[in-house]
Amino acid sequence: MYAVIKAGGTQFKVAVGDTIYVDKLQAADNASVEFDALLVADGDKITVGSPLVEGVKVTGKVVRQVKGKKIIVFRYKAKKNVRVKNGHRQPYTQVEITAIG
Repeated sequence: MYAVIKAGGTQFKVAVGDTIYVDKLQAADNASVEFDALLVADGDKITVGSPLVEGVKVTGKVVRQVKGKKIIVFRYKAKKNVRVKNGHRQPYTQVEITAIG
């Protein structure tokens, strides 16, 4: 059994026991979070929502708050001696899927 959920503008295909990284959620560690299901598949039976599947929630547990890899943002203007170097690390929340339904 798996489901497709939407979290933070991104869709994820998840099953029970999967670990996903979503945009940072305001939730403490070991807190329970719920996501709406866009699609649910159980064997050969597939239910597609319009836009959400009625009565189906995907439950997860927040494992921890993490940061992504560092990216370098570098801007410059040719022949003007303008150079700006910045770094960025995107914050994520690690969520373990505990139940579908």
